[in-house]
Amino acid sequence: MPELPEVETVRLGLNEVTLNQPIVGGEVLLDRTIAYPSADQFVASLEGLSIVEWHRYGKYLLAKLDPLGWLGVHLRMTGKLLWMQQSEPLSKHTRVRLFFEGDRELRFDDQRTFGQMWHVVGEVDPKTIITGLQRLGHEPFSDDFSDLYFYEQLKNRKRPIKNALLDQALVAGIGNIYADEALFLTGIHPETLCTELSIEQASQLRKNVIRVLQDSIAARGTTFSDFRDVSGVNGNYGGMAWVYGRDGDRCRTCETTIERIKLAGRSAHFCPTCQLRKQ
Repeated sequence: MPELPEVETVRLGLNEVTLNQPIVGGEVLLDRTIAYPSADQFVASLEGLSIVEWHRYGKYLLAKLDPLGWLGVHLRMTGKLLWMQQSEPLSKHTRVRLFFEGDRELRFDDQRTFGQMWHVVGEVDPKTIITGLQRLGHEPFSDDFSDLYFYEQLKNRKRPIKNALLDQALVAGIGNIYADEALFLTGIHPETLCTELSIEQASQLRKNVIRVLQDSIAARGTTFSDFRDVSGVNGNYGGMAWVYGRDGDRCRTCETTIERIKLAGRSAHFCPTCQLRKQ
């Protein structure tokens, strides 16, 4: 699933190519991709509107529309927003097309079909329609995501730290990849309970969450299978990863073999030497 760096990479790309151009039409090829309004209303309600700017909240993309309204997108597991010529052949996974002047289109491809799009009309607060926005915790790059906030959120949770980092109500945008990477850099085993962490460890982990997210944004995200930017280009962070997706390979720090375990149905990658679990 695209995480914060991948979604941020898409946002930056969209802001380079889609702004201040009226939407002149489109088509919905898979009705359930449209979460609001109905699939029949979606394209017609967007016609004549222009995108002023794309914003990101956690893993959600929100485009401010002119004169009013918002276009919301969640890529989920395999969604891609691609800026291309209308004449380019459709993929079998193309779900929604939005047409712009000059034979350009914004195409939403989604192999697993879990992605969603919303058109929030007029002056309505997007949180009232895109209800997932209401459950998001602080953005990792915001001042609100402080050492004190992070420690206070963790100190009473009797669950593995890896699982806690995936909770979007704790911090918005982190998923499997960057949780594993941040835990490695902090030397914390993924099964360590939140209640076992000191305030110093929580502080260092917060800093490393920010570090790996910034590193991945600079590398234009991670592509292990599906992610592409708006031009269809892979992200480069995967080649830099410390532990994620590297089970069976040698640790870049100590040469120990990277291991993978399951926690609450999700994979966790770690170095058993650099991230030794305290008994």
